[in-house]
Amino acid sequence: MSVDDDAKWLEWVTKQFESIAGEDKEIDLEEFKTALKVKESFFAERFFALFDSDGSGSISLDELMKALNLLTHGSETDKLRFLFQVYDVDGSGSIDPDELRTVLKSCLRESAISLPEEKLDDLTLALFESADKDNSGAITFEELKEELENFPEVMENLTISAANWLKPPTTEKYTRQTPRYLTPAYWHNNSRKLLFMCFYVLVNILLFIFAALKYTSIGGWIMLAKGCGQCLNFNCTFVAVLMLRRSLTWLRMTWVVRVLPLDQHVLLHQLVGFAIFGISVVHASAHFINFVNLSHSVGTYQLWEYLFTTRPGIGWIYGTASITGVILQLLIILMLICSSTFIRRSGHFEVFYWTHLSYIWVWALLILHCSNFWKWFVASGFLFLMEKIVGITVSRIGGTQIVEVSLLPSKVTHLVIKRSQFFHYKPGDYVYVNIPAIAKYEWHPFTISSAPEQQDSIWLHIRSLGQWTNQLYEYFRQPELVGNEPKRLTTNLRNKKHQKCAQVSTKLSENHRYCNIKCYIDGPYGTPTRTIFTSEHAVLIGAGIGITPFASILQSIMYRYRMRKQNCPNSSYSWCENVKDNEMNLRKVDFIWINRDQKSFEWFVSLLTKLEMDQADEAPQGRFLDMHMYMTSALSKNDMKALGLQMALDLLAKKEKCDSITGLRTRTQPGRPDWSKVFQKIAEEKKGKVHVFFCGSPVLAKTIKAQCEHFSFKFYKENFQ
Repeated sequence: MSVDDDAKWLEWVTKQFESIAGEDKEIDLEEFKTALKVKESFFAERFFALFDSDGSGSISLDELMKALNLLTHGSETDKLRFLFQVYDVDGSGSIDPDELRTVLKSCLRESAISLPEEKLDDLTLALFESADKDNSGAITFEELKEELENFPEVMENLTISAANWLKPPTTEKYTRQTPRYLTPAYWHNNSRKLLFMCFYVLVNILLFIFAALKYTSIGGWIMLAKGCGQCLNFNCTFVAVLMLRRSLTWLRMTWVVRVLPLDQHVLLHQLVGFAIFGISVVHASAHFINFVNLSHSVGTYQLWEYLFTTRPGIGWIYGTASITGVILQLLIILMLICSSTFIRRSGHFEVFYWTHLSYIWVWALLILHCSNFWKWFVASGFLFLMEKIVGITVSRIGGTQIVEVSLLPSKVTHLVIKRSQFFHYKPGDYVYVNIPAIAKYEWHPFTISSAPEQQDSIWLHIRSLGQWTNQLYEYFRQPELVGNEPKRLTTNLRNKKHQKCAQVSTKLSENHRYCNIKCYIDGPYGTPTRTIFTSEHAVLIGAGIGITPFASILQSIMYRYRMRKQNCPNSSYSWCENVKDNEMNLRKVDFIWINRDQKSFEWFVSLLTKLEMDQADEAPQGRFLDMHMYMTSALSKNDMKALGLQMALDLLAKKEKCDSITGLRTRTQPGRPDWSKVFQKIAEEKKGKVHVFFCGSPVLAKTIKAQCEHFSFKFYKENFQ
């Protein structure tokens, strides 16, 4: 640090100390724990004991400054000595296996990782045996120093993590940058959407102008109302076109997908919905002002009569234009409020679902309200009606059964549904599901998590986030579902058939059962992931339960990979033909799964294990599929409280060729991905054009999309309603 940085740091530490210490100007153990924000008292007590150099039971400002100065400005030896003292619990000058085990156990708790006692012993021995060079039964300071030299990032991490809680906030110098929406990369990645939006705005402007010019002789407010009215005719029709899912799914298989932004149809539907609200407010306000003027100038009718009665005779059907207009405005406001992200994402999907059905009343009232609306609506309304009739007919005729259920960690319900021979879908598609035993009239969308090559069943993984999904989970938690248990021979035959098809199945447990529950499926419907097989280098990023579309895709990819795999008849050597065809251009796939906790990995661990086994014989540089696991609740490597644990996990993973957290060959990384480094490494591989497919939270989607624009990667977000 420079002299100025030292002065700022000293001022910041003094300020933080005063806020923590209070009136007595001393920091006791409890205040120290609060400041460190640790889950386990072990590390707080060890740090406190080392900071409290005089053993008074409290830390003064001088003691704090002395310790922090050592960690920020001290030599490598000084910093390593501090770490050694943290691990040397009894102060004997060496670390024995029991002390190391105590430290690692606290590390596991800090990182919210649960491992059996036997695995903890293995971790302890792996690190201890590696560090105890002379096999003396204890680790000396010199041996620890030598061991840490195998992890060059440790010294930097030690400095940062130890002083992080008193590190002043960084003040970055402002540099004028081009707004993201004006960068060439943004326009390149969003060209179809932006061109479509420009065309959409132009159509609305032209409709407004042509309609308004017809009423120039009547007055400005009437011109404004009529212009907005014509725009509403178009938008209230177009908003339905954007949700013709069957038609859009069919269009995805044509050249149109390269011209129109079909992947953003839900976003465009939302934008048109906001446009309808804004234009309707202007339309209603213009008519209201005109009614005020008429009530004062003509005087035949009062304002309330213009608004709430049919006496003025305004409208083409019995003068109902004003009354229907008021009702329409209220319905539009209700639908807009109940369609907000807060309502849909906070466990109240049913509120959104039922209020959104008001579109039926909106269209009926629009026909009564405006004499020309039916002309706009007849074509799209016919298509919409046909889609609904086909959907209801297919789903009801094709009623099927839930034959198997597994209750997974984090309240995830895994459904295995009997698949009709006429049900065909693509990897990543989704369906609407109706289970009368849960709710007779409710349909909810879920991604299919099984591969199309799995002929006899389809999988759904459903996380409990709302009322319906919670009811589903609780329903299958019942001890027994009377009349739903199939015969034993049927169950055994189905198990054998699954094994013959070499499909990955969920591990049997007390939360697994066979059943025979009626359900209905509407779909399948296409998503952006349908384009994955036309990519050259695909990056699949799933956050939490966002893995579901990629579970289907990964299974399908590996099925096709196995079809291409060739085996040498004279040796055990095998290889995959790296050729492009009409069905699959993929040369490389990177799969990234981010989970908050350890248990969430159990959802698809058996599938991922199978995928790893398929590539067991491949050299690392020649692998078709690379997997990257991240656990955000685990302390990252730049935290002192996790250094020993991460070293032990690395050593044991190399020894056992198996990750201790998930059981996979792929090592689970702690913390969140550094997207800049991740994408930089992918770009350096030069396996072809990179397409990034994401399913997860909208906040994370924005971060990843910004990085994709920086690296000129094509970005697709899984989005359906």
